[in-house]
Amino acid sequence: MIYGYIRPLYDDETCEKQINALPKECEIIYRESHGTPKKRTELEEMLMVLKPGDTIFVQRMLAIADTTRHLNEILKLCEKDDVSIHFLNEDLYSNRTLTCSFQEITMYYLQFQTDVAKQSAINGIDNAREQGKTIGRPRKPDVNIQKAVSMYHSGNFTLLEIKNETGISKSTLYRYLESLENQESQR
Repeated sequence: MIYGYIRPLYDDETCEKQINALPKECEIIYRESHGTPKKRTELEEMLMVLKPGDTIFVQRMLAIADTTRHLNEILKLCEKDDVSIHFLNEDLYSNRTLTCSFQEITMYYLQFQTDVAKQSAINGIDNAREQGKTIGRPRKPDVNIQKAVSMYHSGNFTLLEIKNETGISKSTLYRYLESLENQESQR
């Protein structure tokens, strides 16, 4: 049998990219309803029905594994069951000898680690939002912003003096000044 496996990812929440990447030969496509590492019921179900000679297609390593350890566990399980995983983006088969350079292997590993970090960050942000937490750096108090803008417009202070007095950085000050200019031009 030829299986496909997909799940919502940080840059493919609808799984559209993954579906489009899977070959038409996939007889069954297992699709998770979420992108978090816990309770991957479709992955577990797929792993339970595999038979020797089966092939699993995934768009990339992150689709099937959440960590390097998890990827290694799945690869060992598939090797034991004589099942092949084809990682489409990397054009790698889990049961074939690699014919690529160490640099290419490192590149694949680095991309996987980057994907894992991004997926983890997005999951963390989503969890925080669900708990009602505010995301991002806290806003500076309006009093400090007004003081920084006044100091800037007076022309009597350097940017360093403004920062030391108000705690408002140069880039933040410029962003607020630009925002004020935009508001005035819209009037």
